[in-house]
Amino acid sequence: MATFNEEDLLHTMIGVGRRTEDAPALADLGDYLVFVEGADAGKLVEIGEDPLTIGRDARQTIVFAGDSEVSRLHARVLRRDTEIVAEDAGSTNGTFVGSQRLTEPTVLREGAVVRVGRQLLKYERRSRRDVERATELTRDLLKASNYVLSLLPPPIQTGPVRVAWKFVPSAQLGGDAFGYYWLTPDTFVFYLVDVSGHGVGSAMHSVAVMNILRQRALPGVDFKDPAQVLSSLNDRFQMGAYNGMYFTMWYGVYDTGTRTLIHGSGGHHPIYMVDALRESAQPVGASDIIIGAVPEQPFHSQTTRVPAGSSLYLFSDGVYEVATKQGDVQSLSDLVPLLAQPQQDGVTEPERLHRAISEVAATPGELDDDFSLIVLTFE
Repeated sequence: MATFNEEDLLHTMIGVGRRTEDAPALADLGDYLVFVEGADAGKLVEIGEDPLTIGRDARQTIVFAGDSEVSRLHARVLRRDTEIVAEDAGSTNGTFVGSQRLTEPTVLREGAVVRVGRQLLKYERRSRRDVERATELTRDLLKASNYVLSLLPPPIQTGPVRVAWKFVPSAQLGGDAFGYYWLTPDTFVFYLVDVSGHGVGSAMHSVAVMNILRQRALPGVDFKDPAQVLSSLNDRFQMGAYNGMYFTMWYGVYDTGTRTLIHGSGGHHPIYMVDALRESAQPVGASDIIIGAVPEQPFHSQTTRVPAGSSLYLFSDGVYEVATKQGDVQSLSDLVPLLAQPQQDGVTEPERLHRAISEVAATPGELDDDFSLIVLTFE
C-alpha cells in the first residue's frame, strides 16, 4: 500500500506548488487593524494615508452591516505623522480603546484594542511580506475548503429515503466527512467520519477516507457489511502511520424491502431514531473501538428495524460538545431532548438544530468544533 502523503494531497486539493526555501522576510513594516472578534475574525486592513472609516453604511472603508450596535459612521482610524490615531465619529454607542470610551482623538499604542459595537479591532505592526503570505494561504485554504464541500452529496428531497444535512467547519477546513448513495435499487448506504482534531491535517485525512469510500476502493470488502468496511479501514489507517490521527465512524446500510438497518460503529457515539409522532429519540446501536487504534481489531454489525415515517439523526461530536455562555460544556444528554422537538415549517431539521445550538454557544453563531448533522427520513 502506498504511503499517505499529506503534502501531495494538499497540492491536489488546492492546486498550489510546493514551496522551496523561503526568502528572508522584508524589513518594511505596515500598520494594520486586525479583526480579533466579531465579523471576519482574522481579517487585516492596512492603515494607509487615507483615513479608515468604520460603520454600518456600505460607503465606509470597514463595514459591519450586521451589527445593530454600530452607527452608520461610527469611528475613524488614521495616520498622523508617525502615529496612529482612533476617534469616535459621533456614534450612538461610543468607541472604546480598552475600557476607555473615546471623547477625543487618541493615539493607539501597538496592541491596543478598539471596540465598535460588538467588533474588536487590534492595532498591530506587521511585516508586509508576512501579511501577503497569510493572505495567499487564506485564499488557498478557501480553495481546499470548497474542494471538501464539493465532495459532499446533495440533499435528497424525494424517494423512500430523504436526506437533509448541515455542515459547518469550525475552521476553514474541518475533520468531518459524510456520504450516502444507493448501492443497489433497494440498498441505501450512509456514513459519517469524524477525524481527531480539525484544520488542514484532519481535512486531508477525512478526504482520503471519503475518497476510498466513494470509490469503494476496499478490495474484497462487501459494502453491505458494516463490520467488513470498518475492519478494512482500521487496518488501512493505523494511527501510527498517520501522525497519531485516528477517526470515529458510523456506517449504515438500509434495505427498503425489509425495512432493516444493518450498522456498525468505530468509536462513534450512538445515532438517534425519532419516531413518526416525534414522541421520543432513542439511541441506535453500540460502538466498537475507534478506527486506527489497534491493528486487526474485530468489528461487529448490528441490525435495527426502521418503522415508517421515522427519522435517523447522525452527527459528529461538535454538534453537542458546545461551550456555553454560562462557561460550561454541553453533553450528548443536552442534545437528545432537542431531537424530538416539533419541526419548523420552511426550515430543515439540521438547520433548526444548528440555530438552537448556536444560540446557547459562548459566542452566538460560532462553535468550537466542526458541526456535521445528517437527518434521514424513511417512508
